[in-house]
Amino acid sequence: MKKFLEEFKSFAMRGNVVDLAIGVVIGASFGKIVTSLVNDIIMPPIGKLLGGVDFANLFLTLGGDSYDTLAAAQEAGAVTWNYGLFINTILNFIIVAFAIFILIKQMNKLKKKQDEEQAPPKISKQEELLTEIRDLLKQKTI
Repeated sequence: MKKFLEEFKSFAMRGNVVDLAIGVVIGASFGKIVTSLVNDIIMPPIGKLLGGVDFANLFLTLGGDSYDTLAAAQEAGAVTWNYGLFINTILNFIIVAFAIFILIKQMNKLKKKQDEEQAPPKISKQEELLTEIRDLLKQKTI
C-alpha cells in the first residue's frame, strides 16, 4: 500500500498533471467570465435590437400549454425546448474558441521567435566553401 501511495504521489506531482489541474481551474473561471459576457453584455443589446427579446426566455412548450417565462414553464413541470439557451451556449463556445485561437496563435508566434533565436546562424555558400578549403588545407599539411 505504501508503494502504491508513493507511486500515486509521484504521478500526481508530475509537472504535466499539475499544469493540467491549473489549466482546468483557469478554464472553468474563464468559462464563467465568458458566460457572463454573453448573458450580461452581448445578449441584452442584441435582444433590444430584435424588439426586446430575452434569449434566455426563448422556448417552445412541447405539451401545447403557454407560459410567459421559461422559469414558469419549468416550475409547472412542462416539457420545453429551450432554443434561446442553446443560442447563448453557441455564442459562449464561439467566444471561447476565438479566445483560445488568439492565445495559441500568440504562443506559436513567440515559440517560433524563440526557436529562431536559438537556431545557429546560417552560413553562406561562400563561407561554407572557405571552411571546406581550410579543412582540406589542414589535412594536406598534417
